[in-house]
Amino acid sequence: MNKIRVVLIEDHDLSRVGLCAALKRYSDIDIVGDATNGREGLQKIKTYQPDVALIDIGLPDIDGIEVTKKLKEYQSQNQDFSTRILMLTMHNSEDSVMAAFAAGADSYSLKDVSMDNLVEAIRNTNEGNSWIDPAIARIVLKQAKNSQSTRRAHQPVATTDSSDTQLINSVAEEYQQIIETYPLTDRELEVLELIVAGCSNAEISKKLYISIGTVKTHVCHILDKLCANDRTQAAVRALRAGLVN
Repeated sequence: MNKIRVVLIEDHDLSRVGLCAALKRYSDIDIVGDATNGREGLQKIKTYQPDVALIDIGLPDIDGIEVTKKLKEYQSQNQDFSTRILMLTMHNSEDSVMAAFAAGADSYSLKDVSMDNLVEAIRNTNEGNSWIDPAIARIVLKQAKNSQSTRRAHQPVATTDSSDTQLINSVAEEYQQIIETYPLTDRELEVLELIVAGCSNAEISKKLYISIGTVKTHVCHILDKLCANDRTQAAVRALRAGLVN
């Protein structure tokens, strides 16, 4: 069995040592390096090229957001570099979450997540899927809905202003590729928009005048096409790809 090679960037000694020790208990995880600051972490990630980099958002020199941006730039110039990024944060404020989201990490988790869930996040990230902590997803969706409501309230329908959606759409390229390969139908887009709005299957059924069974079928197709594990992840990917404003 190939182990998932991981580099951890965490400036707090106890947290870093504790995480390393805990993760080493899992047979499929291999901690190949760790760092106490962003610059050291960047160098180790480039040197070891792990499968997954766990990056704390709050680092003493350059923060996790800047580290992520630099790694994404490096990846765009080096096609063989395939490290995926799991951002760790203690913060659940809107500003911190949206800044981390816009940086373009592959997955996001609060640091107080259970170890089993963190390992699950690492595994999903390694497999090419995004893992997003529900608390973080709720903030992203709330911000997107607020932006949508503000735009509708202050602008004519025929007018478009990308300034209030730039933060979310700034990392859409990877998800645009998914959509180009597996395009959603008009009905699936309608269902997706209602998922983003927080509607249940029963509510979607009533709004679109279709059976709950049909809604479930559309939801399954949407999850498959967006390579999403659940409705929350699908909603976030839809926002990042610009499928829903």
